[in-house]
Amino acid sequence: MHDAIFDRFVDAFVDVVSAYRTGDPEDEHTDIGPLARAPHLDVLDAQIADAVAKGARVVCGGARIDQPGSWFQPTVLVDVDPRMSVMRDETFGPVIGVQRVRDDAEAYTCLDDTEFGLGAGVFSSDRERAEKILARLDVGNAYWNRSDRSSVRLPWGGRRHSGLGVSMSESGVRAFVREKAWHESP
Repeated sequence: MHDAIFDRFVDAFVDVVSAYRTGDPEDEHTDIGPLARAPHLDVLDAQIADAVAKGARVVCGGARIDQPGSWFQPTVLVDVDPRMSVMRDETFGPVIGVQRVRDDAEAYTCLDDTEFGLGAGVFSSDRERAEKILARLDVGNAYWNRSDRSSVRLPWGGRRHSGLGVSMSESGVRAFVREKAWHESP
């Protein structure tokens, strides 16, 4: 998050995340359901502990929810940096680190400093500026002023260590087809 709006953004973001409702995923009023795998609770605990030990602050959530199942509070961390596992490894849980950057060049460097490449999002009122950053990134899905959306008309796939091949779109359908060349004599 750009330094010029970091504090305002974090305040607004924490207000939204704090209002998330955990519960039954089939209930239309639920924002966050349980984790799919109980052992992953340990991963989230470890990522948060690592971040805090390296200087991050938990400004929202940060712990398991004490009820049957695999529940974790929606969590926001600030004062994070690329040394922290929460910023380097895939989280697959309701935990996010918000990192402060000085300018677009630093934002690009942070976004590109990963072995993963499923997707990246840039939020800006300046579309040209966002496209400039997103065009340089080695990701399978680029988002401007949104995140984690998909369309069956577009390929869905990652780069680097975020998967092989694509799903969805004509390209994705081809992954399930075994083509054969047919030759005949004239």
